[in-house]
Amino acid sequence: MELNEIAKVIEGVLFVAGEGVDIDEFKTKYEMNDREFNKCLDILKQKYNEASGINIIQFKNKVQLCSNPKIAESISEILNPIREKSLTKAALETVAIIAYKQPITRLEIENIRGVNCDYAIQLLQSNNLIEVVGRKDTIGKPVLFGTTDNFLKRFELPSIDSLPDYNELLDRIRVIHSDGDSLYREFTIPDEDKPEPEPTETKPENE
Repeated sequence: MELNEIAKVIEGVLFVAGEGVDIDEFKTKYEMNDREFNKCLDILKQKYNEASGINIIQFKNKVQLCSNPKIAESISEILNPIREKSLTKAALETVAIIAYKQPITRLEIENIRGVNCDYAIQLLQSNNLIEVVGRKDTIGKPVLFGTTDNFLKRFELPSIDSLPDYNELLDRIRVIHSDGDSLYREFTIPDEDKPEPEPTETKPENE
């Protein structure tokens, strides 16, 4: 089959799937190498370019059709999907911690943030940004959380290895906070290998 025809099949599969499809599925089916598959993808990218309402994205060895981010606002006004602002500031901070420290338990997240994270974790799971990836081999065997493929897509990251500088990621996902917003709290992710500083004794003022 010619590459133009294979490109049409890929296009149809991505449309019907509605989610990311593993690139190896296409390469195995049509016995293509990387160069041949990329040619098929180039054919589709020329069709679904920046002027189109549909784009093609690649992430974690998967490919998917998605809406053009330039018209996201107009689409949301019509379809009213879950938007970025549906994530609270607490949830955004929580997902940033999970992205950098995964796999991580709820208690470890709360130790970093200093507040209860039950609602934030529930919200992130309902938005398919985090998932349970296992259990920690400690007393009680608490669940471990990690980010999902949807997290990569939502924040336009090709893989978890391409996470930007921590502060840069926060800048990407941070919502401008107001002074009275009790959910917002600046924090830093502690270095697990760095020992905690020893407390210093303070002398009474009358000494």
